Amino acid sequence: MAEGGRVLRIQLLIGFMCVALVVYFVLLGRLAMAFVTTGEPAAVGLGLALMVLPLIGLWAMLSTLRAGLAHQRLARICHDEGMELDVSALPRMPSGRIQRDAADALFVTVRAELDNDPQNWRRWYRLARAYDYAGDRSRAREAMKRAVEMEERDR
Repeated sequence: MAEGGRVLRIQLLIGFMCVALVVYFVLLGRLAMAFVTTGEPAAVGLGLALMVLPLIGLWAMLSTLRAGLAHQRLARICHDEGMELDVSALPRMPSGRIQRDAADALFVTVRAELDNDPQNWRRWYRLARAYDYAGDRSRAREAMKRAVEMEERDR
């Protein structure tokens, strides 16, 4: 039950942030239109520049939500299939993060699994998680992106 409450709180927070961003984009768009309608060249230029910002913000928000939902879908499938990495026994630092040596050893194991089955998106998902545990976020993002692409092709 505690996990369900945690998930609900996270979903509500995401929803609130999305609504707040949309309100911000609308207000920024109205301000941009006010600048454009003045007819002054500098104000028109500023207004046009301000119109671009909500579009960029909307794109960033939607792409982040899409990626997050895709990652959650892969996590749910891997969990249901028993393919999630079990890190419960790995030693941790006082901060709660997995100790570097243990994360590196986990990475070596997961990388070997991927080398034996490179066309399986689940292996790429596991590699992304191992990169994350080892602290290599940029490679984790790339591996997760590949896992999502492969899973979408498999569907």
